[in-house]
Amino acid sequence: MAELESPEVMPKLIAFLSSLLERVAESNDQSRRVTTQSQSVSVFHGLSRPTITIQSYLERIFKYANCSPSCFVVAYVYLDRFTQRQPSLPINSFNVHRLLITSVMVSAKFLDDLYYNNAYYAKVGGISTKEMNLLELDFLFGLGFDLNVKPNTFHAYFSYLQKEMTLVQPLSHVVVPPRSVITFNDEEASHQKQQQQLAV
Repeated sequence: MAELESPEVMPKLIAFLSSLLERVAESNDQSRRVTTQSQSVSVFHGLSRPTITIQSYLERIFKYANCSPSCFVVAYVYLDRFTQRQPSLPINSFNVHRLLITSVMVSAKFLDDLYYNNAYYAKVGGISTKEMNLLELDFLFGLGFDLNVKPNTFHAYFSYLQKEMTLVQPLSHVVVPPRSVITFNDEEASHQKQQQQLAV
């Protein structure tokens, strides 16, 4: 998408994605404390919360990974698919960083002709190569190796992000339902678009 190539779009996209993921993580952290909802601990789960913010982490990945801007939208699709297929592993403050580095790396490997190896992504993400390899494997199995993102699915996710970036100037006023990022599949994307057009 040509819009992603614009120099001012990626900082906004990263800011919005990080804000969205931050709210989802906080919401899931709170629901975990309030309810006895079953949340599994996985290889993505850190022993403590990372000190780096999600936005700083995403900016770091963007700066050093040199992957195409589309990788960040596809990584978002992968995160959504992962949370749908693994409902006992919601995004929270203990796993969001590892999920991010893994989803961006997997999307770069799938989309881009040139990409860095796992050792490089491990350094960018602040983890060991061995852990990066394990995260990649678990992520792929968690996705059921469903890596293909059809153009209409990509467009639906990107349109959602683009719309939210333009509608929401102060990001603190956005309300996000707990546990999921956003859910679209190919059929839902077209239905969602029709519903939005009818609502307007």
